[in-house]
Amino acid sequence: MKIERFHEMLEEIQRERGIHKEALLEAIKAALLSAAKKRFKEEEENLSVDITDDGVFRILLDEKDVTPKDFGRLAAQTAKQVIIQRIREAEKDEAFDEFTHKQGILITGIVQRREYGGYLINLGRIETVLSAAEQIPGETLRERDRVKLYVVETKKTPKGPFVVVSRAHPGLIKRLFEMEVPELKEGILEIKGMAREPGRRTKIAVFSNDKKIGAVGTCVGHMGARIQNIVRELGPERVDIIEWSDNPVTFITHSLSPAKVTKVVLNEEAKSAEVYVPEKELSLAIGKEGQNVRLAVKLTGWKIDILSAEGAEKEKEGMKRGKKAIAELKAKRAEAEAEVKIKVHELAKELGLKSKEMIEKLNKLGYEVKAANSIVPDEAVKKLKK
Repeated sequence: MKIERFHEMLEEIQRERGIHKEALLEAIKAALLSAAKKRFKEEEENLSVDITDDGVFRILLDEKDVTPKDFGRLAAQTAKQVIIQRIREAEKDEAFDEFTHKQGILITGIVQRREYGGYLINLGRIETVLSAAEQIPGETLRERDRVKLYVVETKKTPKGPFVVVSRAHPGLIKRLFEMEVPELKEGILEIKGMAREPGRRTKIAVFSNDKKIGAVGTCVGHMGARIQNIVRELGPERVDIIEWSDNPVTFITHSLSPAKVTKVVLNEEAKSAEVYVPEKELSLAIGKEGQNVRLAVKLTGWKIDILSAEGAEKEKEGMKRGKKAIAELKAKRAEAEAEVKIKVHELAKELGLKSKEMIEKLNKLGYEVKAANSIVPDEAVKKLKK
């Protein structure tokens, strides 16, 4: 029996979709054999199928042609189903390859609907889910909203390629700045560091390679136009632009902006710093719930103690009242500072690994970590960074 125009179909699919004829033939042969076994249940172990690229096929039993007369229509339907399936698989593979190259960049998606605590997002050729863990806390998206997304990674699943996207990843901020500030892509400015608490506040450290161009002012833009465009994309999240310096005292001073710093005393061995600010600047330097100093610690890599300049002078004079004030301030600072957490995919990117590889390393070290957005224990981070 023969399937009409079979050869032409195979040639066309190979030309347009890049699916080899041989692969299609094998798939169709397997499908026909499966159908034949249902017809010849008692002899299924001795059945085989022979098919040419012209569409001529035979059902063989111990080398004898036993092709049923009504098998032609079934064969044509089967061939069509297999071809459609292979085309879909090829399209999924193409989409996977496309987004593999987009890892670490910014893309735009369209919100379809809420799903499983997150949002179903249309990325064009495929769909994905913006999970609750990767959303900006407190942000509400609506159907048909166009949103900027950071591509964390692309992975294959039994259901096809899956693109892990995020709006909470620090990379989102970096890419937004690169979109709004062309000097970054030109290499005139550099982003030297970033600390982010999604939905609340971000500190980003920038540096200018041209002494004639100010790093902070360039990022802010004329009348604040550039930074306003970035903040508009982030909703209520505040963004502090900090000028980076290789001088720790200067960098720590800048990192605590907008608080005014009067003095910084470094302990390089412990990589800690005592930072003195005017009494009236204490709450500003520490920030609400310790947020300002916490982000400064993460940005600079230095442990920071915020102290009152006036209180320090009184302590030098040996006044009890001054000592008590310092003790109270240290207690406030200790309560305010929160442990900086890092996710698996963030640490993996920092160490040049894939999330899967990082999970395997952590499991070998005895830490039970299952997902790319899981928090890595501090002691594990220290071990991996040695």
